[in-house]
Formats: sequence, C-alpha cells, structure tokens
Amino acid sequence: MSELFATADAHPNIAFIKYWGNVNDQLKISLNGSISMNLDGLTTRTSVRFDSSLDSDKLEINDQPASPAANQRVTDHLDLIRNMAKLNQAAHVISHSNFPIGSGIASSASAFAALSLAGSKAAGLDLDIIELSRLARRGSGSACRSIPDGITEWHAGTTDEQSFADQLVPLDYWELVDCLIIINEKHKSVSSSDGHRISKTSPIQPLRIMGSARRFELCHNAILNRDFQSFSDVVEHDSNLMHSVMCTSMPSLVYLTKSSFEVIHAVLELRSKAVEACYTIDAGPNVHVITIKHQLDTVRQYLQQIPGILRVVSAPVGNGARLIN
Repeated sequence: MSELFATADAHPNIAFIKYWGNVNDQLKISLNGSISMNLDGLTTRTSVRFDSSLDSDKLEINDQPASPAANQRVTDHLDLIRNMAKLNQAAHVISHSNFPIGSGIASSASAFAALSLAGSKAAGLDLDIIELSRLARRGSGSACRSIPDGITEWHAGTTDEQSFADQLVPLDYWELVDCLIIINEKHKSVSSSDGHRISKTSPIQPLRIMGSARRFELCHNAILNRDFQSFSDVVEHDSNLMHSVMCTSMPSLVYLTKSSFEVIHAVLELRSKAVEACYTIDAGPNVHVITIKHQLDTVRQYLQQIPGILRVVSAPVGNGARLIN
C-alpha cells in the first residue's frame, strides 16, 4: 500500500463584480470578468490522501459522509488531478468549514480552492498560482478567485488557459473589511450551479453582460485609487443587476428576504450619515457590508441591532490558499 497526503486551507471570497453565467458550463468559463476579496477568518481546511487500498473516493464534510452528488463532484475534480499526475489511486478527502456552507457565502469557492491545492500536492504536482487557479475554476468557477492572495481579478477569457484569477493589489493595500450579516444558515434550495445554467433565460442577462467590462474597469480603478464612493456605486449596482437577472430567470430565483432588504436600507442610512459602507449579496439571503477598518465598529454596532439577523461576522482581506504542514 502507498499513500500520498496533503492538507490545505482556503477562504471563501465575496465578489465585488459578480460571476453569474458561463460561456462553457463544463469548463466554467465565465461570461464576464469579476473582482473579489478573500475573507480572512472564514476557512475551509481540506486533507487529501491518495491510498492504493481504497476502491473508490471517500468524502467527509464537517465530520459527516458526503451526499452522493457531492462525492461525485469531488471525484470528477480529483479525476482532473489524477490525469495531470498520471495517478490511478482513489482518495480519502476530509473537509471542514468554520462557517455555514451552501447558504450563499461562497463555500464551494473555498472548498474547491483547498481541494485543488491539497489534491495537487498530494498527487506530487507543483502548480503555480495561475495553474492552480485554472484547476480550482473547473471545480467551482469562483474558486479560482480564492487561490491568489487578497483582492483578486478573474480574467474570464474564452479558453481554459485564458480563464484564471490573479492578485489585483497587495494584501495590505486597502483596509477593507466585510461585515457579513448572516440571516439564514440553511442550504439554499437552488444551487449556484443551477442558477448559472438558467441565467440565460433572463431578458436582463444580455444587458448585464453588455456593461460588465465597464463595471469591471470602474471597480478596478476605484480599488487602485482607494476611492470608496466610486467603489460603493459600482459594487451595489453590479449586485443589484445580478439579483435582477435571478428574479427574471425562468424559474425565478428569489434569494433575498425581508431581513436582507432591512440590512440594505440600514446601509443606505449609514451612508447618509457619512459612514463608508456599501452592500453586496451573492446567491443567498446573507448580506455582505463592505466598509473601512476604522469604521468597522460603527457599522457593526448599527447593523447588529436589526431584527431577524442571526449574527455578524467581520472578515478583513485574507490570504489565498495555503498548504498546512
């Protein structure tokens, strides 16, 4: 019996310019480029052991056997790694996240980023950041953005080689913090993967994509200039466009709840008081409120009083995927 083993950590990310819809669903090549930041403190740790004594892959998530669908998704990803490494051993994968999974907090991004790094290392591969980002993208599109450090850009491209993420600015360039408002920790009824597939049924999707390059440029420049006003304008606009696509798809996807809208209105009230804060929401009801580090306490104290929220989690800009010795 032979064994190959590695463990890696990765963080989920929050997209400032959203990814919603693919040119190629199998390769997960996005219709548009996107920008995000990794969320420090929210972590998925994944261990991969290739073991010649196993007959098939085995996956445990948060100390529980994974569903057949999740197990198959991981097996498909491991097959990519096995093909690259010319390896034919099955693997035992153990994954644990310290935040709610399947509820719109990009748990698949951190999971497949950690799996890609741990799996490739366990298989004896030594991939660079771009190669790892491309590999992670094949498991979950947004996972490519959790590979590099900090605030990252996903260059959508049109081929597998062209579609990857890299770092936009150094980790400490701008002290942004995500004040994550958790409203619901349950698994959402419609997955992001299904949402990507039906996004093409929305009449708003072509309009969203038509303006995506301009919004990408505006967000890119706002971050380089540390211009929070311009940043908040484009981030909120882009988030609203994505949820408009969701609502007008067939079937319609409505992730937002009454509490989600109460948080949005609270953010607008904060901004009217000259507090730097803006909202963005992924595929779920939980609201990400982005602010500057020195205003975090003000934002947090104001938002945690809203009825219907479960808790508030603060996450500064985080590292990319890391091997754990």
